[in-house]
Amino acid sequence: MHALKLASISSFTKIAAVTVFLLCLAIQGGFAGALNIDSSGVAMQGYDPVGYFNQSAPVKGSPEFSAEHDGATYWFSSMENLDTFKANPEMFVPAYGGYCAYGVSQGVKVPIDPEAFSVVDGKLYLNITKEVQKTWEQDIPGYIKKADRIWPVLAGS
Repeated sequence: MHALKLASISSFTKIAAVTVFLLCLAIQGGFAGALNIDSSGVAMQGYDPVGYFNQSAPVKGSPEFSAEHDGATYWFSSMENLDTFKANPEMFVPAYGGYCAYGVSQGVKVPIDPEAFSVVDGKLYLNITKEVQKTWEQDIPGYIKKADRIWPVLAGS
C-alpha cells in the first residue's frame, strides 16, 4: 500500500512539474492567435499533416507541395498527400490550432514538437515534448474534454 501511495505522489508531482513548465513557457513566449504558425505563416513546423494519418509518423513536408487553409500554410511530403488534404482539410488539421494539446487542457498555448503526437478518433493532437506526451497519454479522453471546453476562450486570447 505504501508503494502505491508513493507512486501516486510521484505521478502527481510529474504532472504538476509539467504544468508549471507549460505555464512558464506561455508567460515567457506570449503565444497569441488561434493558430500556431511561424512568422511565414507555416503550420506544424513544416510537417505534413496527412503523414500522421497514412504513414502513422511525422514526415517533414516541402514548400514545393503546400496549401493554405484558414490562415495557415501546410507543407506536404508529396503531391498525393497535398491532394488528400485538399479533398478534406478539416480531417487533417491538428486540434487546437496546432498548439500543444496538453497545454491547452491546462489553459495555455505553447509550441509543439512534431514528433510528439497522437491520432485519437481521427483527430491529430500534438504536444510540446515526448515527456509531456507521456503525461497526455495518462488520460487522453479527460485532457481532450478539458481542452475542448477551454479552447474556445483560449483561441481568442
